Amino acid sequence: MDRRSFIRAGAIGTAATALAAPAIAQGNITWRMVTTWPKNFPGLGVGAQRLADRVTAASGGRLTVQVYSAGELVPPLQSLDAVIDGTAEMSHGAAYYWQNKSAALNFFTGVPFGMTTGELSAWMRYLGGQDLFDEVYDQFGVQAFMSGNTGTQAGGWFRGEITSLDDVQGQRFRTPGLGGRVWEKLGATVTNMAAGEIFQALQSGTLDAAEFVGPYNDLALGFYQVAKNYYMPSFVEGGLATELVVDKAKYQELPDDLQALIRDVAQAEYDQVSADFMANDPRALKTLIDDHGVIVRPFPDDVIEAGAKASREVFEELRSSDDPLVTKTADSFAEALALLRTRTEKLDTPYQVAREKFLEL
Repeated sequence: MDRRSFIRAGAIGTAATALAAPAIAQGNITWRMVTTWPKNFPGLGVGAQRLADRVTAASGGRLTVQVYSAGELVPPLQSLDAVIDGTAEMSHGAAYYWQNKSAALNFFTGVPFGMTTGELSAWMRYLGGQDLFDEVYDQFGVQAFMSGNTGTQAGGWFRGEITSLDDVQGQRFRTPGLGGRVWEKLGATVTNMAAGEIFQALQSGTLDAAEFVGPYNDLALGFYQVAKNYYMPSFVEGGLATELVVDKAKYQELPDDLQALIRDVAQAEYDQVSADFMANDPRALKTLIDDHGVIVRPFPDDVIEAGAKASREVFEELRSSDDPLVTKTADSFAEALALLRTRTEKLDTPYQVAREKFLEL
């Protein structure tokens, strides 16, 4: 699929469709899900649609979920607000897009130099992360569940080569969340924008650089057409989660089996989306390199070192927040990471190093 096809597919729908109200007939319910992703967008948009289809099918139509892609019902970065104000019953996006509501939400998407996909899942499911997720979102009358993970992301597309930290100064860079705050400390001018807006901003020169996810998504977005320097890996997005948000009052009104169905399908999609990116990122990267002349580069050491220092500063600022719930979430995240990294560093990383000996034979 090329960039234009799925962006056209995500164009604003008809007013009659957009204003359709939830239907309840003969005990059947229809809920609207708004997303931050273009229609049929690889991994993320497809994952949102698949989640909706699984809920609809597994419930036997008792709960039908209709998906509205970015811009069809509300602008993409107003998806959470649509659930809060009752325009929709569900949203599919990334929690760090809403950091202005609570800085704690950053921890449920991704933290610079933070958790990997498996570590984040362990924190959420076994070490108190979901309870904190519930507590943060309870302030807004919604309930949220993890719904996918991209794995470690790419660092971004740059028009010019980054040879040292000096080259970062003044770069107009699209990157969200805590990672954006880190890049600001490194000297970049940071903005956030939805997926479908990034290409035009790069093409027009409004942006000098942009990151979104990684090869699978970036190939579809067409960034290679305007920038050839592709830096990876990211040091600020090590295992990025998406979320399914539901209107809490309406969720609790559902029968227990439908509540469990939503929760369990979201958890299944966390793993499904992770596998999708694991399988398709390397294939997309090969296409970018072989067919489009993309040059893959690592970030210079001084950029990574400065990024680590800035990330520590950002993290400590959150731990000393005036909001007790932000501090509580940051402390829980730090405690879980200290525990989980022992497994990663004692088992996973050494295994990957040892495996190189076999692969080199």
